Amino acid sequence: MSIKIGVSGAAAEAVGRIVPQLVSDLVASRITDQDETLWGPDAEAEAGKRLGWTESIVVSRPLVDDILALRHKLRADGVDHIVLGGMGGSSLAPEVITRTEGVALTVLDSTSPGQVLAALNDRLASTAVVISSKSGGTVETDSQKRVYEQAFRDAGIDPIDRIIIVTDPGSPLDISAREAGYRVFNADPNVGGRYSALTAFGLVPSGLAGVDIKRLLDEAEAVSLELAQDIPSNPGLVLGAAIAGTRPLKNKLAIVADGTHILGFADWAEQLIAESTGKNGTGLLPVVFGIDAPELSADLPDLQVVRLVGDWNDTKEVEEGEIEITGTLGAQLLTWEYATAVAGRLLGINPFDQPDVESAKVAARGLLDARPEPAAPLFVAEGVEVRGAVAEHATTLDAAFEALFDQLSDTGYVSVQAYVDRVSHPDFEKLRNLIAEKTGRPVTFGWGPRFLHSTGQFHKGGPAIGVFLQILSSEPHDLEIPDRPFTFGQLIQAQAAGDATVLGEHGRPVLTLTLTEPANGLATLARALG
Repeated sequence: MSIKIGVSGAAAEAVGRIVPQLVSDLVASRITDQDETLWGPDAEAEAGKRLGWTESIVVSRPLVDDILALRHKLRADGVDHIVLGGMGGSSLAPEVITRTEGVALTVLDSTSPGQVLAALNDRLASTAVVISSKSGGTVETDSQKRVYEQAFRDAGIDPIDRIIIVTDPGSPLDISAREAGYRVFNADPNVGGRYSALTAFGLVPSGLAGVDIKRLLDEAEAVSLELAQDIPSNPGLVLGAAIAGTRPLKNKLAIVADGTHILGFADWAEQLIAESTGKNGTGLLPVVFGIDAPELSADLPDLQVVRLVGDWNDTKEVEEGEIEITGTLGAQLLTWEYATAVAGRLLGINPFDQPDVESAKVAARGLLDARPEPAAPLFVAEGVEVRGAVAEHATTLDAAFEALFDQLSDTGYVSVQAYVDRVSHPDFEKLRNLIAEKTGRPVTFGWGPRFLHSTGQFHKGGPAIGVFLQILSSEPHDLEIPDRPFTFGQLIQAQAAGDATVLGEHGRPVLTLTLTEPANGLATLARALG
């Protein structure tokens, strides 16, 4: 068996109660048959053009030889470093695929000037860049394409030989790239970005980097028949019922990698579930944990623990109230996609739209057009500029934190959003555990702006129970975007400010901390958290 799931406690009760109904309603076979009526009349129009992922294995097979042929040509030309410019599902799937296979891929899913510069300065002479954008109009990927085109030209390299495009057929990027002569791979337009792991978006960068993408599709195919059958053991039905059917609903999912060979899977699952279910005031909030997460020993009644385990034989029994799942990477990707679609049906929402993602983009574009002076900080302490109405009466960093956490309810969560260079400052993730220890509540951590394309949907459209900590940094060097009236530094600042504005309009408390000395920032914040 390519995948196996164990459930206990509330999850087991949900599976026993719900799966027979899902089987009677023929939910699995109807998903496979792309029946858009499964999620109600309001969702039919969107679902009708977003279920292509159920046949991604068949549709993607013909791409494999083309991808491998291009990889061979690039290697023959001395090009062995692949950079991926993509956001959300377009970058998170290739990241987990390549990490799991131990294959190097530089994932550039940031507008941080420092992170972009680091990528540009890394082996440019032997680099090829995959620019992935479903819509073809994503500002981040457009900016990355422009800056790499300029860098290649400056180095005497023709960008046509080094940039590969992945986009939907007929998108603005598809049209302009073909006119310019770029190599283009079209993805299935009937697949949303977060469900695109087994399409060109997942396969092109992974295959060019060196992954055995045929085997990945084989792994998914091995579980596909079971996922399509209306049977009680269907892992998609079991997992969907376990995560979305508990009574009362455990609406926070602690996703823990515990001995599995699959690396980074929780980050991919986080964006799939949060963006698919976080709307209409409901949803499931995935929380990516390490095995040392404080929340795991806190006995939180609204937290469901999902463990991604390695060898099933090493697991004697599922701990009370937990879900354990093991399987190959390809099988896991397809199973979680089915389970998320099932969860949408159980929650009564459309799992294929993202109505609140666009609002932050609009706000950021407005700020880029106007480019107002940044709001004056409430105060500056220890090299940290403090902004946000939630801290209007604070005069110290620890008081600002207290003001934010005072808004946290017994069912709430803290979202840490780090708009910083994650390559230079990976340790900022340590804030997650520090804040969880201090608040006793689940804490998510997202690198900005990439989370705006995924969990950002839940933040605005899900339950109004989050409090938000934005961390920005002053970077020593900015970077121009060719033929654009703004820089990368201005872009990332506008994205953070735009999201803060939209969160505030939704009544969410936001505290924004700008680090004027990023090298000392983590230590300063840790001291203030006490």
